[in-house]
Amino acid sequence: MPQNTIQRAIFALITVIITVHAYVFYSLYVINGSLFLSLTGEANVLAAIGALGGVPAFGGSLPIWAIVLVEFAFAYTLEMFLGSPLSFKLTTRLFDPRTTHPVLFETSIICSTVAIMCPSMSLIAAVIYYPYGAPHGFRFFTLLANWLKLVCYNFPFAFFTQLFFIQPFVRTVFKLLFGRSNKKRLEGSSQKNEMDPTASAD
Repeated sequence: MPQNTIQRAIFALITVIITVHAYVFYSLYVINGSLFLSLTGEANVLAAIGALGGVPAFGGSLPIWAIVLVEFAFAYTLEMFLGSPLSFKLTTRLFDPRTTHPVLFETSIICSTVAIMCPSMSLIAAVIYYPYGAPHGFRFFTLLANWLKLVCYNFPFAFFTQLFFIQPFVRTVFKLLFGRSNKKRLEGSSQKNEMDPTASAD
């Protein structure tokens, strides 16, 4: 697990890079792919998006790379200032990290993060992809319905991909990058506590 602010930022960065690309693919190909194909008559989704002039967003069209950047900016900000700290607080209310098995503790953090980030990012997506050019213009209840629909689509995908694929991969990469330094830090703290029983880890 990340031990300081820089490590948390790097951990979040790796997670969000993978997650945003997975979600853009999921949104464009799995959820909306058939719609794009039916609207344009193209043979594949990329060609259909090109025929539409880009991905419908903010009442206009944006290229896929711009969609990735927009979602990355929102996701990384939310992960750093809401998802990561709040999920840790929620988990520590239920489990003591000193006595709980690491797998159970990390699984609880993942589930808490999904429960926070999925509705939050789905709301942002509902605003980004709202059909502002529709005949009736903007309507709050349409936005609410779109948000709930996106949560229903995204939550199962988020839960299973984060729990079984993305987070195990990110944690493996993170251990390769910082495993030795964190181990030395923990060993140093243990030796310090053994020499001075009143000392506590940083």
